[in-house]
Amino acid sequence: MANPSTLYRFKISLSDVDRSVYELLNLRVAMHSSESVDFLLTRVLAFALNFEEGLEFSPGLSTPDEPAIKLQDGGGQILRWIDIGNPTAKRLNKASKSAKSVRVYTYKDPENLKREAANERIYRSKEIEIFSLSAAFLTPLGKTLVRDNAWSLIHNDGELIVSVGEESFMCTLQKHRLEG
Repeated sequence: MANPSTLYRFKISLSDVDRSVYELLNLRVAMHSSESVDFLLTRVLAFALNFEEGLEFSPGLSTPDEPAIKLQDGGGQILRWIDIGNPTAKRLNKASKSAKSVRVYTYKDPENLKREAANERIYRSKEIEIFSLSAAFLTPLGKTLVRDNAWSLIHNDGELIVSVGEESFMCTLQKHRLEG
């Protein structure tokens, strides 16, 4: 029998100065037993950094053909496909054919993703955006993780600041491309 998922709640005061988005997000996020804390944190941060009305998490591991996070229009067309980690070139190709835009948020070395994709045919590969978060940021942030989390998240000029209580964690959101 598989281990059950753990439910985490995040109350995020979002100040995304780069996009002029200021919201209070109340998220309930299930963490499957096979997920790492870095994966969970990257997923939550990717959601907040792309927040707009209609954005949603996929149902989880039971739907492997779905993006981790997606935005759809009223007709079911995927407008934004957001993946976490280092998806395969095959998955990126499928995503790029299925959605108007594709973004990947990784907590792993983005050079591995770029290297793997370099010799593969990926539809609209130059348009795929990759953002990386460092372990030096995620590891200490992960140590604050509890079932009910209250964060203040500021995104300004590519810099992220997450405040949890009296502690603050900062990093630069690095942007990468598959080609060019």
